[in-house]
Amino acid sequence: MGAVATLVERTTRYLKIVPLPDGIKAKDVSIAVARALFNVPPGMCKSLTWDRGREMADHAFLSALIDAPVYFCDPRSPWQRGTNENTNRLLRQYLPRRTNMNATSNDELERIERLLNERPRQVLEWAAPTERFLETAAAARELRRSMSRSDAGVRAVAEE
Repeated sequence: MGAVATLVERTTRYLKIVPLPDGIKAKDVSIAVARALFNVPPGMCKSLTWDRGREMADHAFLSALIDAPVYFCDPRSPWQRGTNENTNRLLRQYLPRRTNMNATSNDELERIERLLNERPRQVLEWAAPTERFLETAAAARELRRSMSRSDAGVRAVAEE
């Protein structure tokens, strides 16, 4: 039986649905999550907060892959992952509990992800998560560029 992991960027509410066709085996989950985060602009993934499921038994491996710490909620404390819990509630409109995830295509998961990311949210002042994510990613890239330019300037001054 397959499953999905949901990754939600906290400030923009941007969702990435990660298919887990072989279920929640720790090594497979770590690799799938790392692949899903591969194209996230540097500096935007500062940490992951996970519940205490066995799928994160290999959290040290994942942390090394993504170069960010993995934190765990206290037992029976879902409010410590409020954004993710709310997003999972929205996802259940499309994928009710006990859905056979092996019968759900990657195209369907991408469609659901797109629908949720294009859905305006009151918490974002009625902007869509995609909109906010792209703005934030552009700002992060610009900050990185300006930091590299200033580092190059410092090196040039130091060499003189």
